[in-house]
This record gives sequence, C-alpha cells and structure tokens, in this order.
Amino acid sequence: MPGGRLTQQERQRIAAGLADDLSYAEIARRLDRPTSTISREIGRNGGPGGYRPQQAHRATAQRARRGTPSPPRAAGEPGGTVEKEMVELAVRSGMPRITARVHVDLVLSEGGTRTAAELTRRLEVSPASVSVAVNYLVQQGYVRRERDPQRRRDLYVVDDEAWYHSVVISSRQTLAAAQAAMAAAEALGLDGPVGQRLARGGTFLERVILDMKESADRWRTLLTDTSRCG
Repeated sequence: MPGGRLTQQERQRIAAGLADDLSYAEIARRLDRPTSTISREIGRNGGPGGYRPQQAHRATAQRARRGTPSPPRAAGEPGGTVEKEMVELAVRSGMPRITARVHVDLVLSEGGTRTAAELTRRLEVSPASVSVAVNYLVQQGYVRRERDPQRRRDLYVVDDEAWYHSVVISSRQTLAAAQAAMAAAEALGLDGPVGQRLARGGTFLERVILDMKESADRWRTLLTDTSRCG
C-alpha cells in the first residue's frame, strides 16, 4: 500500500469519485489508500460538497511549508470526519442538511440528548432552524421530546429504539401510498394499462412494506440487547 502525501493526480481522482457519489471506502480502494486517509483529506479540504483538488493540493503544500498540519477534529465534534460522513449520507438520502446535522449531532452525543440551546451553539445555526429540524425528526420517529421539569426546557432524545420507530413510521407512510395506488387502480379500472400499472405498483409496495415491518418487529430486541454489542 503506498504511503506518503497524496499526489495531485490522486486528488483529482478523489474529486471525480465524489462527483460519481462513490463512498470513501470505494475511492480509497481505487487509489490503494486507507479509507482514513481519504476521509481526512476530504474532511480538512471542504468536505464532500466543497472538495477542490487543486485547492487541496496547494493547502497541503502550504501546511507542509509551515510545518503545522491541521489537526483532525475528534470524531464526535461538529465538523469531525465521522460526523461529516454521516451527514452527507443522510443528505443523499433526502434529509435537509441542517436536519441531518441536528440528527447526527444527537446520535453522536454521549447521552443521546441535547437541548435546543446546545444544538444552536454547537452547530452555529439559528434557534428557528433547530426547531424546524427537530419537528421533522420527531415526526419521522428519529427523535422524541422530553420535558426537563427542573429547568423548564425541552430535551431532544435519540433513544435505543429510535431506529425501530423511524422504520415503523416510514412503513405506515409508504403503506398508505400503496393502498392509495390500489384504490386508484380500482377506480380507473383494472382492464386498462394505467389501472394495471397502479395495481402492480401498489401491490409490490404493500408486500415489501409488510415484510419490512415484520422484520423490524422480529429484530427489535437487537436495539436493547447489550450482550450483542462489541
């Protein structure tokens, strides 16, 4: 496995990989480099959305001349490599960026809880942005609200079963769409191409979602069984 600093050509290949939505691991594999090297390179040079190979190459050269390379941030700190990777994955899945940042910050917190003030301060966003993000996360089952009676403030919590609740809520929404498609197929007539298309699509979604819900129920105990960790 090659060592040393990344070359300008390697940085151009990293940029091309990001443009093609490749994972850090796949980019690293193609360059025969450790994934940690790729993650660190992207994280300290603008992140996945702002990485520019020429600028990254110049910045690295400047740091080398100064003899003071930028230290990587801790994994759980805002802007850390792990956080950035998780945020970008959520954004690619369709979650708004600020909402993704709020969710990931909660997931990476030691106790799984934050107040609105803590989220505002840590992420350097407005209280209104935090409120919108949390409302979305609560509706989707990723987060729940708790009231702190002593300090009279809301706590936002990611508990062990947040993943289960999010699957259940998403399943209900998709199941409703499947049932609407099948009802529309009946109304339009199953003997026509539109009705047949809607019926097939609705039936497919219904079967898949029911299987997924059954699987979530079956494996729910994994979220609270600490003996399986590690």
